[in-house]
Amino acid sequence: MRMNWTILATVLLLLFQTSVLPWLVPPGWSDRLLPHLPFIMTVFVALYGNRHRAFFFGLGFGLLEDVLFYGKLIGAYGFSMALLGYLLGLIAERRPRTLSFTLVSVALGSALLDMMVYGIYDLFQLVNVTFAFAVYWHIVPTLLISALLALLLYIPVRRWLVKNIASSAEENGG
Repeated sequence: MRMNWTILATVLLLLFQTSVLPWLVPPGWSDRLLPHLPFIMTVFVALYGNRHRAFFFGLGFGLLEDVLFYGKLIGAYGFSMALLGYLLGLIAERRPRTLSFTLVSVALGSALLDMMVYGIYDLFQLVNVTFAFAVYWHIVPTLLISALLALLLYIPVRRWLVKNIASSAEENGG
């Protein structure tokens, strides 16, 4: 897989997430809906690439998100995205990669990502809300919008990644 183009596409999605999506989300929901487009791409890399690439992909973009947006604690998103990318890639090696599996992976991964980050922030006493409130206010709406965005990105990203995996396999002689 030619990761350079995938990384560039994910950087463009990150720019879209930070510049256009805030204008599309209604003002009352702006602190509730926080889709993580780089994480969605990490899940796609895990499903259609391999777990090692997804680990480094999630680590890089997670640390980038930590530095750009969440400066209180560096590494929470990097660790969580890398771990979930690796685990989803490990699970994907044993399952067929269908649309429903992809959407469940993105939805479950998004919920686990936000729960892990909440847990890390709670461990260091950086949050002042209960877990139940975080699930209701932030995690479930983000899960739903992430699944919707994954559905919109499914066909083009799958074609892109499958084509690049096939061309990579031919270049490597196998």
